[in-house]
This record gives sequence, structure tokens and C-alpha cells, in this order.
Amino acid sequence: MDICFAGGAEQARLIQSKEVSATEVVQATLDRIESVGSKVNAYSVVLGDQALAMAEAANAAISNGDTRPLLGVPVAIKDTIDVVGQLTSQGTTAVTTPATADSPLVAKLRAAGAVIIGKTTCSELAVWPFTETPAFGATRNPWNTDYSPGGSSGGAGAAVAAGLCGIAVGSDGLGSIRVPAGFNGVFGLKPQRGRVHHGVRDWHGMSVNGPLGRSVADAALFLDVVATTPSPAFREAIATPPRPLRIALAFKSAAYYPVAARLGDEQRQATTQTAELLRSLGHTVAEQEVGFPQSMSTNYMIRYLAGTAENLAAVDQPDQVSKRTRTMASLGQRIPDKVVQKALAGEAKMADKVNQIFDDFDLVLTPGAVEDPLTIGQLDGKDAFRTLYASGRKIPNFAPWNSIGQPAVSIPAGFSSRGLPLAVQLAGPANEEATLLAVAAQLEAARPWADQRPEL
Repeated sequence: MDICFAGGAEQARLIQSKEVSATEVVQATLDRIESVGSKVNAYSVVLGDQALAMAEAANAAISNGDTRPLLGVPVAIKDTIDVVGQLTSQGTTAVTTPATADSPLVAKLRAAGAVIIGKTTCSELAVWPFTETPAFGATRNPWNTDYSPGGSSGGAGAAVAAGLCGIAVGSDGLGSIRVPAGFNGVFGLKPQRGRVHHGVRDWHGMSVNGPLGRSVADAALFLDVVATTPSPAFREAIATPPRPLRIALAFKSAAYYPVAARLGDEQRQATTQTAELLRSLGHTVAEQEVGFPQSMSTNYMIRYLAGTAENLAAVDQPDQVSKRTRTMASLGQRIPDKVVQKALAGEAKMADKVNQIFDDFDLVLTPGAVEDPLTIGQLDGKDAFRTLYASGRKIPNFAPWNSIGQPAVSIPAGFSSRGLPLAVQLAGPANEEATLLAVAAQLEAARPWADQRPEL
């Protein structure tokens, strides 16, 4: 087994069993970053010396009987999350003051023994669903470096796919974990709102932090370690196949862009094949659209724009952010607070409408992205509106679950004729991450994906 592609859960097991040392795992990861990292550009900073020191400490701890669940596992942190002593750059050069403390999420990871290997690239202020910035350049898809890995957690998705970390932490405000998970052929989870500590950059409750991993077990391990609210044992949830479930197959999006792209033939086929696989596993799958209210797209656009304005105002040098990102913030600045508060007050009514689907079904299956990712440089020179339209039309299925705070996962579903990963989304009722993980693990066992590796 190539230890760099083992995934965080298996790395943790190997380290605990002393089949490999923490230093061997971390050094192998750093060596791989050194050898192929420039081809994908997934990291804004690599903390090599610190990581090796933490690995040595993990070795000593294991010798003394320490059994912490992430001991020695290299974990990458999206560059929107504070790591002590490092800039939380948010894809820009606008931040000049290093973080004075770890975020509570990073503190929990360290307490569980994780080795923070570096910070991964993201789009400016996490605004765009691709990862190309003046500050850090283009992050590329490991499966074909002419293409984007998506965003905003593009570096996280690329790092996991390329074997550059055990687990990556991303954030998801309108799909920013599920988009790069799908485009990079890895597993991604947007948790229930409040399940994982997020911090202040949350777009008025829409954005949450969560894991990207090579396996469902990686995500379950992550949640078991960092969950902030009472929860089931997620690793236990994936150990046994779920009961037969009723799953709605939904193709209609709640697009928050003027026109969502037509669902591609290969993306549709990946979704229908997944539905057939679920049926073969004992579940009932029936086509049924979700009743997304017409007000939904307006609601999350208000929160997205207002949140972008607040995030720009919080950086040290706002003029260092690109014009198209500042344009999005300027739109948010024009939204009165009473309008934002009205949007927040309308969430419960929207959730009631959406959740009517769960009167008859346990989960909802949708396509992931509806088209291939952007090519690198495709939107160079485009203004904010053309950028938003061209990039956002590819991903209309993700945002509704952010607006009501409910969990959803991106599950690999094979490859397109161009060799690019395909994916589907499963979404569920509030607090049902365990069910989503259990079904995803069942699909993973029936249709494995973690052994697929890009030829970097």
C-alpha cells in the first residue's frame, strides 16, 4: 500500500498498530508534496518542520500507550481557518496579521493527535467555485491539470485526490466542499449546521466546516473527533449496512443563478446508475422532485453577498483583493441589514417547505455538478457577473442544503469519457449525517473508489 493514498482512517490504524511510524507517514506525505505538489498547487503554505516535530511527538506518545484517534495523521486545513502563527489568507494577499491562536476546530484536531501539515488554497474570500487567485495562482485538478479542481475548497479536494494529506478540512457555503470533492473524485461531507465549529466567516449561517477524504471512514473519523453537538458515533454508523430506506431521485435544482446548465448526459447517467445500485442494495428509489420555494434563490444570494461584504471588510488590506471579488462585496454592502434579517427570519418557512419531501422519503439523491469543471484560465479577465454565471451554472444542486443548514454528501460515481471524476449528492433531514454516511459507506463497498489514483 502507498501510505500517501491510504486515507486518514487507515493511516491512523497503521500508526496505532505500529506497522508504520507517524514520522514515516508525515515524511512520505511531505516527500510527495515536494515531488508532485507543484503540478496541482494545492497548498498556500506547507508546515514541514512543524509537522515532522509533531510526528516525532506522536511516535513518543504511541510508545507510551497513547491511543488518540488521529495520532500522527497529516491533516490539511483550508486557508479560511485559523492556525496559530499563520496567515488566514483566504486566497488573498489582503491579510497581513497572523492568527494568534488556533481555531477551536484546529485545537480539537491537535488534541486528537492530528499533525497539521499545511494550509490549502481556496478562491478569494471563498467566493468562487474554482480556485485561481492573483495571490497563489491556479490550483489544478490532479486527474487532468488543464481543469479546475473546483472551489472554494479546491486545494483541499486536490490535496486529498493527489495523496498530499490524510484528511483535508474544507468549508462549504454554497457547495464548497461538495463541488471539489466531486470534481476530484473524493468523498466530501457538508455537516449539519452547528455540528462542527465554524467561526465568524459563515455567510449568515450558510457556511460550515467539514471533511474531504479518500473514504467515508475518513469523514466519520473526523466527525467523531470534532463534533461540537451531541451526536451518534459516526464510525459505528458506517460499520453496519443501513436498514432499507426510501430515497427520492430528484433532478430539478433550485438554481440561484439565472439559468442552470442543462444536466450533462454523463452526469445524468452517473445519477441513474447510482439509483440502480441503491435499489440493488435493498433501498426503494423513486423519482420525486423537492419542493424548493421560489424565494429560496433570493434568500441565499442575499446571505452570500452580505457575508462576502463582511469578510472583505474584515481583512487588513481590502484593496489587495481582485476587482471581481470586490464587486461581489460591493453588492453585499448595498443590502440593508433589515433585508438580511428578513432573509434569516424566512429560513424556517423555507425549511418546512423543503422538508415535506422527508414525509415520504428518508434521503434525496441528486446529481452533483451538472457539467465538467472549468478549464484553467477559462474565466481570466471576466467581470464578476460573467464569472458568477459561468462558474455557478455548473453547480445548482448544492446551495439549498446550505440555506436550511441540513447535511449533504458528495459521493464519487465513476469517470466521464474525458477521464474526469463524476459524483452524486445525497442530502438528508436535519442531524442525519449518520444515515448519509452509512449509505455512502454501503455504496463505497459496492462500488469502491479510493483505489483510483491520478497519474501525476
